[in-house]
Amino acid sequence: MPERHEIETFLVLSEELHFGRTAERLHVSTARVSQTVRKLERRVGAPLFARTSRRVEPTAIGRQLAEELGPAWRAVGAAVQRATDAAHGQAGELRVAYAEPAAGQLLFGVAELFRGRLAGWEVVLREAPLLQRLDLLRAGEVDLVFAEFPLLSPELVMGPVLVSEPRMLAVPAGHRLAEAASVAPEDLLGVPFVRLPADLPESFREDRGPRSVLGGGAPGGPSSGGGPSGAAPGGGPSGSVAPRGAPAPRPSVGEASALGPVGGTLNEVLMLVGAGLGVFPVGAQTRRYHARPDVVYRPLAGAAPVEWGLLWHRDRSTAAGRAFVRAAQELLGAGEPDQP
Repeated sequence: MPERHEIETFLVLSEELHFGRTAERLHVSTARVSQTVRKLERRVGAPLFARTSRRVEPTAIGRQLAEELGPAWRAVGAAVQRATDAAHGQAGELRVAYAEPAAGQLLFGVAELFRGRLAGWEVVLREAPLLQRLDLLRAGEVDLVFAEFPLLSPELVMGPVLVSEPRMLAVPAGHRLAEAASVAPEDLLGVPFVRLPADLPESFREDRGPRSVLGGGAPGGPSSGGGPSGAAPGGGPSGSVAPRGAPAPRPSVGEASALGPVGGTLNEVLMLVGAGLGVFPVGAQTRRYHARPDVVYRPLAGAAPVEWGLLWHRDRSTAAGRAFVRAAQELLGAGEPDQP
């Protein structure tokens, strides 16, 4: 692998196209620039610059290397600078990704409280679908993600539950369940569920499938993520269903639904629901921000709530990130501040 000074010399020379100016910027001699470039060319196995007495031009290979290496090198420098600033409590930028309008409103309030405590720090909010948010977090392009739980992944940490809302079922407007006061598991025999992409964490896909309606709970679901441990909405035991006349046996997950189509985003999921291709569990706020003439939202009897919180990368916890989580907990009254 090239050494740091080789990469830096190559990129500066690619910008300046002049050995003297490159040497001035790097505070080294012109001979040192030439030696470094020749060493890098030996590593690559091809000339990176065409040199004449009057001009310096990158070769095709040199131009390609500069185009691919430049952004990555700048990203490394920016990441190191952010880490240094965070370690010394200096001004910096905290990047938080979210999706839903309700989440955006909430995060604006948290950001205001956070900025009031960390002078000079800015919060950049970035909207993105869930799968893209997780990719951005893994790539280090955002520091925190606000999302629905559970999202179990070895490299990600789920913070404390910040918001809990009733779980409802999105159904087609013309479906027999659209007129129901509430939906129980026995109502869903043979009803297809719209599915989520396979590259989302299994814990999240299960929590948005038949298992969440039947009260079985997904791995790391609400019962283990800070939600109510002994009671469900309606006052009965967790996962219980209010009786409707004579007791009915609880259907199994396999009996409860058929396989429906896959929706990559919430808008895609609701489009599929509206087209009559399946149903899908959502949080209650969806009714307000995603009202559609072809979709009706009905309460799910005995279902665990939908929970929201902040996630961060296990290897990139920072003082600024911890301060933002504490501000969110305090603003939302979500219990004692935790230390991510």
